[in-house]
Amino acid sequence: MKKNTRFAVLSILVFLILAVAFLADKIVPYDPLSASLSDAFQAPGKDHYFGTDALGRDVFSRVICGATTSVYSVLILVAVILVVGTFLGIIAGYFGGVADAVIMRVGDMMIAFPDLILAMAIAGILGPSLKNSMIAIAAVSWTRYARLSRSLVLKIRNRTYISAAEISGSRHSRILMRYMLPNALPTMIITAATDIGTIMLSLASLSFLGFGIQPPTPEWGYMLSEGRTYILSSPWLLFCPGLAVFITVVIFNLWGDCIRDMIDPNATEKRRKKRRKRR
Repeated sequence: MKKNTRFAVLSILVFLILAVAFLADKIVPYDPLSASLSDAFQAPGKDHYFGTDALGRDVFSRVICGATTSVYSVLILVAVILVVGTFLGIIAGYFGGVADAVIMRVGDMMIAFPDLILAMAIAGILGPSLKNSMIAIAAVSWTRYARLSRSLVLKIRNRTYISAAEISGSRHSRILMRYMLPNALPTMIITAATDIGTIMLSLASLSFLGFGIQPPTPEWGYMLSEGRTYILSSPWLLFCPGLAVFITVVIFNLWGDCIRDMIDPNATEKRRKKRRKRR
């Protein structure tokens, strides 16, 4: 009962975040791109709830509109990583041989480097933009999904019903869609849900470092980068987008944990056992 209540509350919060991101242009009080130097560095007040930045733009409007870029780009990115990683992992686990060797060796090369460092290198080569930063993160994140889906497929690859389907002349595509994908999909969806917060931080980190979205489009990571210069004189420029990132990441992380606990009731107990072993 407590789990269901917690999941319901978090689902409402997730829905509110998505709704704000979707309706951002209609609910903001000011144009997030409209600059007025005479209004620069105004402290938070009744006219500007989160104050204004160095160009006199309303920070509240930019934070709200930044949700559209930050949240939906992350959801698209997670969906792409889920589809690509799961597909490659299922192909590697089912067919084995050359396909397995090639996919897994490429994955091993990706895992050999720290994720963020490799993503920065790829984004630097492709050029700074939101699209290229998403490609960079996808390139270093699919390996986890591929390895996980491959392990799930290997568990049932040699089962009797799989062999019977092959002997009866079923096509590989039918076996993959009827047996392999349904077996792997629930776990993969749980993994994707719990990774939303992590990937959001990665995307914001690339924007913060200048590899992501470019001005004047509002985005939380880049707003943090702009605000750090004025952290002593105008701390709201750093605090407001930082708080938006923190709240969104926490909500999505807790929501993903609830989904995992509801689908896999033993997940919580497994995590507790791992913590005890570490101690």
